[in-house]
Amino acid sequence: MTDHRLNNNRSSIPHSVWPAEWVRKAEQEAADSLGITLYELMLRAGEAAFRLAHASWPDARHWLVLCGHGNNGGDGYVVARLAKADGIDVTLLAIESDKPLPEEAACARDAWLNAGGEIHASDTPWPQGVSLIIDGLAGTGLVSAPRPVMSALIDKANADPAPILALDIPSGLLAETGATPGSVIVAQRTLTFIALKPGLLTGKARDVVGKITVNTLGLESWLADKPAALHRYDASMLKHWLKPRRATSHKGDNGRLLVIGGDFGTAGAIRLAGEAALRAGAGLVRVLTRQENSAALLTARPELMVQELTDESIAQGLEWADVIIIGPGLGQEKWGKRALQKTENSQKPMLWDADALNLLAFNPDKRQNRIITPHPGEAARLLNCDVSQIESDRLLAARRLAKRYGGVVVLKGAGTLVANERGDIGIIDAGNPGMATGGMGDVLSGIIGALLGQQLDLYDAACAGCLAHGAAADAVASRYGTRGMLASDLFSTLHLVVNPEMNDVNHD
Repeated sequence: MTDHRLNNNRSSIPHSVWPAEWVRKAEQEAADSLGITLYELMLRAGEAAFRLAHASWPDARHWLVLCGHGNNGGDGYVVARLAKADGIDVTLLAIESDKPLPEEAACARDAWLNAGGEIHASDTPWPQGVSLIIDGLAGTGLVSAPRPVMSALIDKANADPAPILALDIPSGLLAETGATPGSVIVAQRTLTFIALKPGLLTGKARDVVGKITVNTLGLESWLADKPAALHRYDASMLKHWLKPRRATSHKGDNGRLLVIGGDFGTAGAIRLAGEAALRAGAGLVRVLTRQENSAALLTARPELMVQELTDESIAQGLEWADVIIIGPGLGQEKWGKRALQKTENSQKPMLWDADALNLLAFNPDKRQNRIITPHPGEAARLLNCDVSQIESDRLLAARRLAKRYGGVVVLKGAGTLVANERGDIGIIDAGNPGMATGGMGDVLSGIIGALLGQQLDLYDAACAGCLAHGAAADAVASRYGTRGMLASDLFSTLHLVVNPEMNDVNHD
């Protein structure tokens, strides 16, 4: 059974990510530059897959290889031939088509047949006693739900207790978006070729990819001078942004943060944001909220400065602060709307979350000094579309949000995306399912706001803040598991995570 709680191999895979379409088009150019054929690349892919499968499941002696009618299927034929030559019992099921196989896949199929292999139709009775399944049904070119014949094979593979190794990408997972519009292979391992594709890291990917391995097929020198379109960020990169502090630093160096929100019944949201900011290193944190919340907040966290939210305290706070967070527990009534109106025109770095985003959806504007942190539901309201449209192409949604609202966008979810209007996109490869609980977004807001106050620019603060958030949750999960995690549990590990020179925290 695959453990999807923690992505414990993420530090071993590249940080550069390329669109799948770019990789497919670049294969020919790369092969030409090295003086090899595309069939040679296919042979390399198949050999890499065979080696990984054999090393990962050395006792598996009956392999079922599923081949589609494309080059992904060609990779499967190569794997099957190598396994048979190694004395492994191989059953191969292939999807038939009226169209001829691509040239390289046809060569791989012929080599399999010439080696004495057999090709069984896709509707052949499912073999018994399978100990490993190789998924070569659909590669990175899939752009919609698998057709019924392929879907049936996917469902049968998932129902079989044998582990699955996916070639390039689990069949049914869209390589550009991470969406799963139909049946999808649930793999224990995925071996992707040449480069990481975004669909392996966001959307539904974490449910189905298992442990990811990247094999460049010998093209690493060719890739080296190609600028990646996207970047994967994991917790090992926190040290890039979060340097040890000077011995003479004081609280004024570390940012004065103003946090606004906490209407009746939502004091917890503003407390979580404020304490998260402190734990992430903010020098001073002032909270403007309902007067009724003051005693509870000060009792829970006396290091916070708490004031009643009034027109006067907002004006004073905006003048005092280096950074502003507005939205946690703000509400959408007159009280919250007035606070946002008094705050929105500040030219200081700001982060808007929660109800500030819901109010923004009613009165959209574009600002370059602001980070917005929507979850998919809030993103749908901001773009006036359905949540399903957001989730069907999260990268497109992040780009659209950045273009419409300016500044920096954090589109939350598994494989959180950070985007700006210049076209930079970071994929946050940290975090776990335990974070699907109330208050986690408030903690994230506080962390990012604190890093803004520590002189990171909007994009870097968003990336580093999301990483620290996910890494703190991963550290909690590594000790206690994911079920039952509370947002406030992150405070026990957050202050260690934001000091990456402390190597006693497990960031994986």
